[in-house]
Amino acid sequence: MSSFATIQSLLGADADSLLSHKAKVAKESLMLPSPGIVDAAFGPSDRSPQVMRSLQAMFGHGRLANTGYLSILPVDQGIEHSAGASFAKNPIYFDGENIVKLAIDGGCNAVATTFGALASVSRRYAHRIPMMVKINHNELMTYPNKFDQIMFGSVRDAWNLGAVAVGATIYFGSDQSTRQIVEVARAFEEAHSLGMATVLWCYIRNNAFKCDGKDFHVSADLTGQANHLGVTIKADIIKQKLPELNGGFTALNTGDSSYGKLDKRMYTDLCTDHPIDLCRYQVLNCYAGRAGLINSGGASGANDLAEAVRTAVINKRAGGMGLISGRKAFQKPYADGVQLLHAIQDVYLCREVTVA
Repeated sequence: MSSFATIQSLLGADADSLLSHKAKVAKESLMLPSPGIVDAAFGPSDRSPQVMRSLQAMFGHGRLANTGYLSILPVDQGIEHSAGASFAKNPIYFDGENIVKLAIDGGCNAVATTFGALASVSRRYAHRIPMMVKINHNELMTYPNKFDQIMFGSVRDAWNLGAVAVGATIYFGSDQSTRQIVEVARAFEEAHSLGMATVLWCYIRNNAFKCDGKDFHVSADLTGQANHLGVTIKADIIKQKLPELNGGFTALNTGDSSYGKLDKRMYTDLCTDHPIDLCRYQVLNCYAGRAGLINSGGASGANDLAEAVRTAVINKRAGGMGLISGRKAFQKPYADGVQLLHAIQDVYLCREVTVA
C-alpha cells in the first residue's frame, strides 16, 4: 500500500473531507513551509546568524530534513504530569537516554525534554540530534495542585549543555500569565542573544473557559490569540493544541460578562467550522506563517496512529509546520513509538497531501 493510500485508510470516513477541503483563507496569503523556510521566514528578521544556524540545525535533521517541516519528540511529562503516571506504561523512559534514542530512531528533527534528562547524556548526544531544553514547568507537587509555570534553570545552562533551542510554556488567561509572559520574554531574549532558537508552548488555562458544556481551551479564536501573543514575544515556533471548535470570545461575552475584543468577521470571513480552517486561523495568528505552528499530538489513547495521522494532515493542509508528539510515542513499546513517529513524518513527506 502506498503512503497516500495508507493515510487515506487511517483517515477513514473523514478522508475526502480532510484531503479535498479548500480553505477559507487562501494559502497565497501565508508564508508556507519550504526547503528554504529559514531564509524566507527569518532572513528578513533581527535573528542573528547564530540563531539562523540553530534553526537550520533543526530543519536540516531527521527524516524531514530540508523539507521545511518539523517532527519533534517532547518529553516533559515527568514533571508536568508526574513521572510515575507518565512512565509506568513504559518504564524505560525514566532514563532520559532512552528519550533521546527514541527521537533519533524515530527520525525526529529534535528532542525536547528537561534540563536534567539532557544534561545527563549531553556529551554523548548533543552532536547527534538537535536538543531543546524545556526551561519551565508546572511542578504538580504543591497541595492542592495549582497551575503555574516556574523556571527550572537558566538559559545559560541550556546553552552550556549544547542545546540549539529552548522551549517554554505560558498559561495565557491564567492569574499568573502576566508574570509568565515577562519571564519568558526575558528568557527568549537571552536565548536569542546566545544564538538559540525559541519555541513556545502557547497554552491557555482558566476554569472560566469551560462554559455552556464546551471546552474553549481548544477554540480557534482563543488559541489563535494566544499564538499572536506568543509570536509577539519573539517565539520562533509556536506549539499549540489542535483547535476543536470556535467561538470562545463570543461565549465569554454573553449576559453580564465581558472578555477581550472580537469582530464577527473572525468567524465568517477568516474561518469556518472545518478543522483545517480552524487550524489555519491559528497559522494566520503566527504572523501568517512567518513563525511556524506545530500542533501537539495529545494524550495516548486507543487509536493513536489514526489520531496522529489525522492531526498531521490537518496541520499540514492548514499551512502548519509540523507536529510535536510525545505521549502517543513514548507510552507504548519502543518499536511502536518509532512506527508512530514515522507515520506522522510520512504525512509531511507525502506529495499528495497538499496545503489547502
